Amino acid sequence: MEGGIIRYFKYYFGVGMMSALFLLSACDQVQEHTAPAINDKDSVAMMTTYGLNTLISDSGVIKYRIIAERWDVNTVRQPSYWEFIKGVFFEQFDEKFHVEAYVQADSAWYYDQLKLWKLRGRVRIRNANGLVYRSEELYWDGSSHELYSNVFSRVITPERALEGTYFRSNENMSRYIVSNSKGSFQSEDITGENKQADHSAPVDTAKVDVPKRQAATKHAANHQNTLSKP
Repeated sequence: MEGGIIRYFKYYFGVGMMSALFLLSACDQVQEHTAPAINDKDSVAMMTTYGLNTLISDSGVIKYRIIAERWDVNTVRQPSYWEFIKGVFFEQFDEKFHVEAYVQADSAWYYDQLKLWKLRGRVRIRNANGLVYRSEELYWDGSSHELYSNVFSRVITPERALEGTYFRSNENMSRYIVSNSKGSFQSEDITGENKQADHSAPVDTAKVDVPKRQAATKHAANHQNTLSKP
């Protein structure tokens, strides 16, 4: 009887040891699943702000108000940029803090090293003279204080309406060019018979061969990849 108990104990003890060794061996073979390391091109924003409403000064003078639902700042990628993926709204002020213009877009990027804004989506501008600008893409060069676009744009004033595939303007849109254009004009715009016309009024042109600003062309060529939507 005692011998049977010993054999029984040895049998189950051996089975138990084999099971334990099998489990330990299985645990040793488990591989840990890890994600690849994050590199620069996959980096996230260094700072994110929600509910932005701030004033921006230029040379000590308040020039703009920026309102945005979300503001992301990325200083890792080059060129570094600010991103307003959920849209942006600007107010532009004159020296007496009067509103000169409104600017809005569905999304925007500001490349701080280039002082260049890229507006995309439903880009809309209205200035104090009643001019309305509409496009799907617009660049705002803070160095040259110019606006330009190489896509379809529409300019509407109380006197005329223009459409074209190239647009260039000074910052307050008091003088602008629309090339490859079509639209409605007053007769004196074409014949030049209105001798008392205000020479400070905006100049429109429908010429196809309007020379493009070199800086604008350079931005479009040199930053075609870096200024694309991240």
